[in-house]
Amino acid sequence: MDAVDEEIIRCVVRNGRSTYAEIGEAAGLSAPAAKRRLDRLVASGAIRGFTAIIDPQTLGWRTEAFVEVYCKGHPTPDELRRNLEGVPEVVEACTVSGAADAVLHLLARDIPHLEQAIQRVREAPVIERTESVIVLSRLLDRPRL
Repeated sequence: MDAVDEEIIRCVVRNGRSTYAEIGEAAGLSAPAAKRRLDRLVASGAIRGFTAIIDPQTLGWRTEAFVEVYCKGHPTPDELRRNLEGVPEVVEACTVSGAADAVLHLLARDIPHLEQAIQRVREAPVIERTESVIVLSRLLDRPRL
């Protein structure tokens, strides 16, 4: 991974539909050279895929929350993931250090929908309790590199 590869990655993170010419221009390469480098980044696993980024607000999912999860016993991360997969409102889930066992990011249409989703999370056999905070405003939302 060098500075050229990093620029290619920045370019496709900004716009996954960039042409090879646009990628090459951003990275200082010809279009064929940009294609070869991009193909190599995909083959190596540095770039795992290309996707559309959806704005949940335009789809009517305007309520967000972060939920700390406290587990019963010591479930493995795989066991916890399996218990959360059936809750589509959980858009991210991470095990964490500290008092909580995991932190979830939930999206919902409104407060009643959020409450129903949190209740479904609480019904998972490995979950003892949760603590939630509702997002009031999003200050930064950067693409992940």
